[in-house]
Amino acid sequence: MKTIRNFIKNSKGATAIEYGLIAALIAVAAIAAMQGLGNQLKTTFTNVSSNMKAS
Repeated sequence: MKTIRNFIKNSKGATAIEYGLIAALIAVAAIAAMQGLGNQLKTTFTNVSSNMKAS
């Protein structure tokens, strides 16, 4: 029982979990942004390639 009380009172673990969650959210946001940007770049390069072939 004493171990459980000490674990609940210890804030270091909670802080580590919070930092982990923040890092995970940043990673998800970065991946989503890169996927959107990647699709736009693919479209742009496809258009440029098509225009160069037509010229």
